[in-house]
Amino acid sequence: MVSSTHWIASGVGMAILERGGNAFDAAVAAGFTLQIVEPHLNGPGGEVPILLYQADSDSVVVVDGQGPAPAGATIGGYRELGIDLIPGTGFLAACVPGAFGAWMLLLDRFGSMTLRDVLEEAIGYAFSGYPVVPRISSAIASVQDLFRDEWTSSADVYLPGGSVPAPGEIFCNRPLAATYRRIVDQAVSATTDRSAQIDHARRSFYEGFVAEAIDSFATTEVLDVTGRRHRGFLTGHDLAGWRARTEASVSRPYRNFEVHKAGPWTQGPVFLQQLALLDGFDLETMGHNSADHIHTVTECAKLAFADREAFYGDPKFADVPLNDLLDPGYADERRALVGATASTELRPGSPGGRTPMLPPPTGSGDATPGHLRGAGEPTRGDTCHVAVVDRWGNMVAATPSGGWLQSSPVIPDLGFCLGTRAQMFWLTEGLPNSLEGGKRPRTTLTPSLAFRDGDPYMAFGTPGGDTQDQWSLNFFLAHALFGLDLQAAIDAPMFHSDHFPSSFYPRLANPGRVVVESRLDPTVIAELARRGHEVLDEGPWALGRLCAVAKEGEVLKAGANPRGMQGYAAGR
Repeated sequence: MVSSTHWIASGVGMAILERGGNAFDAAVAAGFTLQIVEPHLNGPGGEVPILLYQADSDSVVVVDGQGPAPAGATIGGYRELGIDLIPGTGFLAACVPGAFGAWMLLLDRFGSMTLRDVLEEAIGYAFSGYPVVPRISSAIASVQDLFRDEWTSSADVYLPGGSVPAPGEIFCNRPLAATYRRIVDQAVSATTDRSAQIDHARRSFYEGFVAEAIDSFATTEVLDVTGRRHRGFLTGHDLAGWRARTEASVSRPYRNFEVHKAGPWTQGPVFLQQLALLDGFDLETMGHNSADHIHTVTECAKLAFADREAFYGDPKFADVPLNDLLDPGYADERRALVGATASTELRPGSPGGRTPMLPPPTGSGDATPGHLRGAGEPTRGDTCHVAVVDRWGNMVAATPSGGWLQSSPVIPDLGFCLGTRAQMFWLTEGLPNSLEGGKRPRTTLTPSLAFRDGDPYMAFGTPGGDTQDQWSLNFFLAHALFGLDLQAAIDAPMFHSDHFPSSFYPRLANPGRVVVESRLDPTVIAELARRGHEVLDEGPWALGRLCAVAKEGEVLKAGANPRGMQGYAAGR
């Protein structure tokens, strides 16, 4: 089974399985295809955390595909430029691109197919074209003047013939096809050994012609959301010094489930903190998507995300009290703060007696995260997801993102742009997520795996930035607690909180706000407002882009998001 946020990627992943590949091969092929067919949501210059279950070793593994900040990036360096928030576009927010290295590690260590096998479909779609979805057209249209006037290398790729590609138009990115074809051809020419070919490809990207092009282009000055032109800190030395790594997952039981997440360099443990808080409530008696249910889940999310703001960061640089944050006694203390009405305060706790350290407030109001606008205003993309389970019981959940077409100029001759994940750092000294060279930003990307009754059961995840561990939690509760099947749990009316500071520039918050789909019972929406929530109705099918696959005994199953008519699940 393959479920992803784009039907072409799901088809490519399924084709790999049909040819005898395993879940890891299929995830790599689908992941590279997502870079081609969803360029407004991810790209080769972005990142991808991967959570996997390997049946042979009966183990859960995290692949760290989050590249760090450049070695030369310092708080003082940004302050000298008059910058107190890292901008959301341009070169100043670029980290080391981690996606390519992560996919190569997954293929080499866990896959079975060759580099050419898993890349040929993505290269084919980049060279011969794919149908543009409406959101790609709208993303390009929103920045077309910027492309024409400033980011002319982006105009060369994304404004073919000088015009915005129309929805349904066949669109090609032949420079990117040439980049990947060159990587594959060089690797195949160098050696016949499968693993050596994959390593050669990794070196072409991080030490060879790709790194050289990035090093040269990132030193030019480009316009960003500050309204000024800046060059970046990223160099070829930063790329050459980085490798994707594996690490252990973090997990917590909930009823007869065990949920696995990546560590606190992601927001993943906030999912587990929410489960710990909800353990003390009888959600079943409240009823699915009742006012009681939504109020309780929302208030627990506010507490868990407040701890994210105060304590999460790269554990290689910050002392993150993860054991204390997940301690049942700590959850008991925090649960007592959930009241009958909506809280409008950001209330981190004191795990293990620690004093919380919050970043400075950046103001309240709409950051319009989904609205892609010009160079002087907030501009961000979103994210993709792919989940795979194979006949042997291997499972993968991966959430690729960054390197959006609207994030920074296309690198000439490569066909892709750099990412902007460094915008998630704070430029205040002493915080767990303060900027340091070589440090990973605390990413919002957060795939999930779940065991049921001791057996590996489900891989799932969603795009959505700060909402990922809210939408995925709502899906999980709908399925695990209320008995909805995978598709029904994905389809169910969704909600989330915008209470805490956004992880994206300009880092605004909307205290007390809960965002809902209008398919909720109107009496539920009215009751939430009565309890003090600022309720924002986003329409009937607006929230959540879940993908999920599962293995129940010998039966495989999957579901995909219907919103936007783009996600797709396939299997046999």
